[in-house]
Amino acid sequence: MLTTLLTIMVVLLLLNFPMMIPLIAAPLVVMLIFFPMMDPMLMMQQLKTGIESYVLLAVPLFIFAADIMTTGKTSNRLLDFIGSFVGHIRGGYAITTSAACTLFGAISGSTQATVVAIGTPMRQRLLKAGYKDSSAIALIINSSDIALLVPPSIGMIMYALVSGTSVGDLFLAGIIPGTLVFLCFAIYSYLHARVHNIPLADKKTWAERWKYTKKALLPLGFPIIVIGGLYSGLFGPTEAAGISVFYAFILEVVIFRSIKLKDLPNVALSTGLVTSAVFVLVAGGQAFTWLISFARIPQQITETVLGTDPSQLYVLLMVSLFFFVGCMFVDPIVVILILTPIFMPSAQAAGIDPVHLGIIVTFQAALGSATPPFGVDIFTASAVYQKSYLDVIRGTPPFIIMLLAIGILLILVPDISLAYRWFLPS
Repeated sequence: MLTTLLTIMVVLLLLNFPMMIPLIAAPLVVMLIFFPMMDPMLMMQQLKTGIESYVLLAVPLFIFAADIMTTGKTSNRLLDFIGSFVGHIRGGYAITTSAACTLFGAISGSTQATVVAIGTPMRQRLLKAGYKDSSAIALIINSSDIALLVPPSIGMIMYALVSGTSVGDLFLAGIIPGTLVFLCFAIYSYLHARVHNIPLADKKTWAERWKYTKKALLPLGFPIIVIGGLYSGLFGPTEAAGISVFYAFILEVVIFRSIKLKDLPNVALSTGLVTSAVFVLVAGGQAFTWLISFARIPQQITETVLGTDPSQLYVLLMVSLFFFVGCMFVDPIVVILILTPIFMPSAQAAGIDPVHLGIIVTFQAALGSATPPFGVDIFTASAVYQKSYLDVIRGTPPFIIMLLAIGILLILVPDISLAYRWFLPS
C-alpha cells in the first residue's frame, strides 16, 4: 500500500502536476483500491477538517501583512537603518543583508517574501560592493530562511496545527536559534570579505544614523508587537496577525503613503492566491495524514526506521534527516504536514519536548528550502533575479555546511531551543 501511495505521488509529480494534486489524488486512489468498502465522502470530510482549525486564521493575516510591507517601503527603511551602523565594517553589506532578512522575517514569517523584499534591493548593493553574484544570491536565499525560525514563522504555525503544540511557545523558542544562525552568517561574511578583499563602504555620521533610525522606528515595531504581545500574554498568534495587518496598513497607506488605497485590491489578490494554495495543501495534508494513520503506516515506518525503543538522539537524527531530504524536493509546508504525524508518536514515546522537536523540524525545513536540487527559495531567486539554476546554487555550499553544523548543535543542546522558558514568569 505504501509503495502504491508513493508511486502515484511520484508519477504525478513527474507529469508536472502541482503538489496539491498528488497530495489529494494519491490517498483517494489508494483508499478506493485498498479500502473499497469505505465511503469516499470520508476523504472529503477530512479535506474540510484540515482547514477548520482556528490556528490557520493567522496564516492569511501574516501573509497579507507581509504583502503590504513588500509592496511598500518597510524593507528599504530596514536596510538603510542596519547599513548605517554596520555597512562600513569589513563584510558590512553582507552582514546588513543577513540582519535585514532576520528582521524582515520577524515581520513577514515567509522566506519567499524575504527573498523578494530584502534580496531585490540588497543584491544590487552587494554587486556594487564587489561581491560575485553567486555569493550574493547564496547569502540572500540562506539568510531569508531565518524567517522560518523567528516569529511569526508560517512553518511553525503548520507544525503547531499538526502536532497540537502551542504556537506562542514555538514563536518564542525560535528567537535564539534564529539569532544564532544570523551570528554565524555575520562571522562568515566578515571572514569572506577579508579573504576576498571586499572594499569598505563609507562610514555614516551619527547624524545620518539618527536619520535612518528615525525612519526605521515604526517598521521595527512589528517584531516588538508580535514578540512582546506573546511574551506578555496580551494576545495570541492570531490576534498578533490581525494587529500586524492593521499596523502594516497604517504604516504604508497612512504614514509612509507608499501604497494607495486603490492598490490594496491587487495586494489582497496576491495574498488570496498564496493563501488558497497554502490552504489546499493543508487540506490535502490532513487527508493524507488521516489515511496513513488509518492504515497504520506511521507505525510501520517508525518500527522499520527507528526500531522499538529508540533513544532521543536517534529519533532527532532521523527526524532531521527525513525533513532535510524531504524539503530538498518538496515545499516545506507539505513536508511538515506529511512527516510530523509519522514521527510525532515516536518522539513523544522517547520523551522529546514537542517544542524542541518543532524547532528541529522548522530548522530542517529552513535548511532544505535553500538546498539543491529543488529548494523552493532557489526557484524563487531564479525567477526574481532572472538567473539560471546553476548560478543560484553555485555559492550555497558554505552556508549549507554552517547550517548543518548548527542543526547538530540544536539536537545535542536542547536548552538552546528551550531557553525562552527561563524568562517566562513561573
